Amino acid sequence: MIELSQVTKAFGKNRVLRGINLTIPRGQSMVVIGGSGTGKSVLLKSILGLVTPDSGRITLDGVDVRETERDAFLARFGMLFQGGALFDSLKVWENVAFRLMRGHTKRPKAEAHEIAVEKLRRVGLKPETADLYPAELSGGMQKRVGLARAIAAEPEIIFFDEPTTGLDPIMSGVINELIREIVTEMGATAMTITHDMSSVRAIADQVAMLHDGLIRWTGPVAEMDTAADPYLQQFIHGRAEGPIESVR
Repeated sequence: MIELSQVTKAFGKNRVLRGINLTIPRGQSMVVIGGSGTGKSVLLKSILGLVTPDSGRITLDGVDVRETERDAFLARFGMLFQGGALFDSLKVWENVAFRLMRGHTKRPKAEAHEIAVEKLRRVGLKPETADLYPAELSGGMQKRVGLARAIAAEPEIIFFDEPTTGLDPIMSGVINELIREIVTEMGATAMTITHDMSSVRAIADQVAMLHDGLIRWTGPVAEMDTAADPYLQQFIHGRAEGPIESVR
């Protein structure tokens, strides 16, 4: 569904993406792993058009993303941001329904509220949560609200940016399970960037290892542990020794 071919991006002398080749199959969950500063976020932003690659090609359903109508293109995506990115001044339901009440597909307020409450229920939050403000929620509840917002418009493609950052192991497990269930139910194509191996094992169909601006390995999650790639093995097992240099 999404294909990247020889995608490069540099910021000054810092070559972040150095020729990315990656295919994300329709209806599957692709998880891109790699350490901090390896280019995962730049990769995601390049697909969304928030960053313009220096060279290479990114296609969605075979069409170059630079040639698509912007609003129609973005309407196909949902996004769970790393820090939640909720609007403090809006109630929870207004955060969830934010997209629904704007643009050419604007819904009536009552309908948007009904959809928001239903999506909150889907992520395990009670109806009364809808009228609270983000500051009144725990970190785990805020993450669930972010997930409800990501699926509110029934997107075809959902991006997850470090979905379990800042959460304790139990809540991380809850969020991972919700993501897996929702992506499967919706039949959505998903892309997650993370360095949390518990998330990888819980939500991935396919895994891609990004290091130093290149995809070092890609394949089914079931083959990850037995793959021969030294970059992948060092990362997934957290070894100090290997081709990935650690900052000492």
